[in-house]
Amino acid sequence: MAIGDARKTRPPHEIARITPEAAQDFLPSAYRAVEPAARRAHAVHMPRCVFIEVTNRCNLLCETCPRTFDTVETPQTLSWERFVQIAEQFPDMERAVLHGIGEPLLNKRLPDMIAYLKARGVHVLFNTNATLLNEAWARALIDSGLDELRCSVDGADPRTYAAIRGVPLFHKVVANLAEFVRTQREVGATKPRVSLWMTGMRENLAEVPALLRLAAEIGVPEVYLQRLVYFAHAEDSPGMMRNEHALFDAFDADVERIIAEAEALAAELGILFKASGATNPLNSLSASRMPDPHPWKACMRPWTTAYITANGNALPCCISPFATKDYASLQLGNVFERPFDDIWNDERYRAWRERLLSDGPHEACAGCGVHWSL
Repeated sequence: MAIGDARKTRPPHEIARITPEAAQDFLPSAYRAVEPAARRAHAVHMPRCVFIEVTNRCNLLCETCPRTFDTVETPQTLSWERFVQIAEQFPDMERAVLHGIGEPLLNKRLPDMIAYLKARGVHVLFNTNATLLNEAWARALIDSGLDELRCSVDGADPRTYAAIRGVPLFHKVVANLAEFVRTQREVGATKPRVSLWMTGMRENLAEVPALLRLAAEIGVPEVYLQRLVYFAHAEDSPGMMRNEHALFDAFDADVERIIAEAEALAAELGILFKASGATNPLNSLSASRMPDPHPWKACMRPWTTAYITANGNALPCCISPFATKDYASLQLGNVFERPFDDIWNDERYRAWRERLLSDGPHEACAGCGVHWSL
């Protein structure tokens, strides 16, 4: 298919915004515990999807991460005992995401944590920068039963990668991923499902086709373009956490052309190319052309998902630490001080949900669908 033909198949004016109801068809069952129309301040069901931040330490200095520029919580790597204490507070857990602001492979007990959750029948995944993904880690993760291994690769050129990630380690990431895939094939393992994740920015979008070719070369079957979330309302936003690096507000013909080229190439290479969330890259970015006065109201997270930091703090979602400098306002309780059962429907959580469904949400929610995709 020619690039022009690919573009004609989904012109922006024909791409409908995915509603909460339609998105249910694409989401894992862990996110479907609540009917969108039934959302109220009080959440009827306990979360089935749980983010557990196994560490907030990191070995990189990414220009798109608030952790690089500020210490919002005490540096902490979750102990085994604390991990179990968190996990046991979520008896209905179906999906566990073992990352937050930090590099999960810095926690040596990670394989044990995965195995514990798999014994409970939980679907487990995490995102890694893959710089530490050596053969020992590869075999440990495969043996643990991990379902998905998501690897952040914000560029296909070593210079672009270094500018965004803060270190010149692109070659190491590629070598580690290739070795992981080789090891997986050697032992005949079908899990974890490996994927590459690029934070889409003006600096790296043109490299998406090259990243797809790289994925095909090393044997990774999936590539995802994810949102850049940044301090949209802060005048002194650090690093690349600023509007001039984002794509959502600047979606134009060049962006559309690159995405269409990438989608056609992905089909040719047999690579699954999608965006974060229940959509595809073109739909995700072109949503900015179809203004919705209250796009944040489509969010389901405060009714379906819990996010627990390495210090035990409950936050409204995984996006919120990237979306506001007012970190204290995100803390809805601490599971080491009070049971999550008590936190889930207390005054702070109820107030957060009420604001999300109103015309005046918290600033961490107000950017969703406005400065980045939901």
